[in-house]
Amino acid sequence: MQLYLKYALSLSLAFLGALVAQWLHLPIPWLLGPLFITALLKINHAPIECHNSARSIGLSIIGLTLGLYFTPEMIHLIASHWLVLLIGLLFALLLGAIGAFILQRWAKIDFKTAWFASATGGANEMSHLAEHYQARVDQVASAHTLRVLMVVVIVPFFYQFMGWHGFDTDQIAKHLEVNWFGFFGLVLISYIASRIFIQFKLPNPWTFGALLVAIFFTAQDIHLSAIPTPIIHLGQVLLGWSLGNKFKPGFFKTAPRYLSIVALCNLGALLLTGLLAYTLMQWTDLPIATLGLGLAPGGVAEMTITAKVLQLGVPIVTAFHVVRMVGVLGTVGYLYLFFDKILQKKIQTQKNRN
Repeated sequence: MQLYLKYALSLSLAFLGALVAQWLHLPIPWLLGPLFITALLKINHAPIECHNSARSIGLSIIGLTLGLYFTPEMIHLIASHWLVLLIGLLFALLLGAIGAFILQRWAKIDFKTAWFASATGGANEMSHLAEHYQARVDQVASAHTLRVLMVVVIVPFFYQFMGWHGFDTDQIAKHLEVNWFGFFGLVLISYIASRIFIQFKLPNPWTFGALLVAIFFTAQDIHLSAIPTPIIHLGQVLLGWSLGNKFKPGFFKTAPRYLSIVALCNLGALLLTGLLAYTLMQWTDLPIATLGLGLAPGGVAEMTITAKVLQLGVPIVTAFHVVRMVGVLGTVGYLYLFFDKILQKKIQTQKNRN
């Protein structure tokens, strides 16, 4: 009972953070408010805790919300930009390789830990791969936690400063009415789909299971229900709460050199993202704001939430991150083995010369 009271208090504080952030006119307040207040309290030894299911529920809500944007017209638009999506994937792989080189050289860590700490995939998936290849899981997890935090904070504030918002032309998710029978049907089917994803050990099951269900219906012009606004806010609060909960006491005091170099890598990655977005804008019809969110090395949920709240090409941004997620997870292990083999040959050659 005491543990559940702690969860209830923690969630109440997360909602309080969202209300304060909204009052302060912060970008994506329902995500950033809970993140800030939870992280601040956790770092300062406050007795609060996030339930394990919070992120799963939040991801499912976001997945359903995003899927409602994938009308037949939007799917055609995405298909016409396949080359840009491929460039986004290659860019993500390049960022990971550059980051691994920097971390290995200046943070003084082994190559496999540097590789999985720098790969722009999901934190959970990269941590599991790190464990499989016997890398330092704690360093990999902390690097991804810091990466997501930096991107999800810096990007929305920068966009707010630039005044980038409201570029979407598709309003399907806005003019749909809430049908509670249809809504609960979507929830049930998405839960089944997510359990299937988990059964087959597919990546990001709670997001992708719900996303695919909503896309399946929306792409065929079957509109069961809109997602109620309070439910959308709840999903963002749960994500912010769970992300803030990752920051344990002393997080920034452990391996400060390592985390400092990770932070510099993230800043460099954001600068390169801006340069590529500006370049691609010159020969596509996509706004730089949409390209920036699609190419940003943040989490799928966090970047797509930003796109939704700021109305910046939700389907395209989602497609960028889905392609990146699948592409990175499908190649990062093989690429590690390839580069590690080259590195070992180089080390052996140097030993022979000596």
